[in-house]
Amino acid sequence: MKVPDGYPLAKAAPLLCAGITVYTPMMRHNMNQPGKSLGVIGLGGLGHMAVKFGKAFGLKVTVFSTSESKRDEAINLLGADNFVISSDTQQMESLKNSLHFIIDTASGDHPFDPYFSLLKVGGVMTLVGFPSEIKMHPASLILGARTLSGSVVGGIKDIQEMVNFCAANNIYPEIEIIKIDYINEALARLVNRDVKYRFVIDIENSFK
Repeated sequence: MKVPDGYPLAKAAPLLCAGITVYTPMMRHNMNQPGKSLGVIGLGGLGHMAVKFGKAFGLKVTVFSTSESKRDEAINLLGADNFVISSDTQQMESLKNSLHFIIDTASGDHPFDPYFSLLKVGGVMTLVGFPSEIKMHPASLILGARTLSGSVVGGIKDIQEMVNFCAANNIYPEIEIIKIDYINEALARLVNRDVKYRFVIDIENSFK
């Protein structure tokens, strides 16, 4: 795999994990077609890349989060079209049957049925996060001919395609560069969800 000339290596690093994890299912389900509607559950390292790809593909992007504090960055930094607090039933109801595709990046346990109701007939929800369990009513899938799928990373060909796409469209992960002696503090911040949105360890300058 070759990083295109001029693309910062520190920015390329998260593409090989977070980037490809969301890029692969979006391409698999034809979510590179302008005008389609995308839902993104969770706004962390994976979610923020899904938003960036979605906007580059010309999609209408809605971010779902439990934290109001993420609204400003979702819309003004990442370019999402809409931000919804997932516990607000009125906001959720207003989006019923409106989304072609939902990518679920959340690792914490959360209800699934409310999200399935947001999908159009034949819509797809793909998991890339790792909740401990999935609880849902079968009718959530059956009545709308909806699909629940899973996905993890991608092959070398997919990675090269994605990196080239990012370079051509000026897509860069949001990162914080750290030296290796900061790793314990970084891990503590990761546990406390104090990361925007990926740490990148600068090995080259860590031992000078």
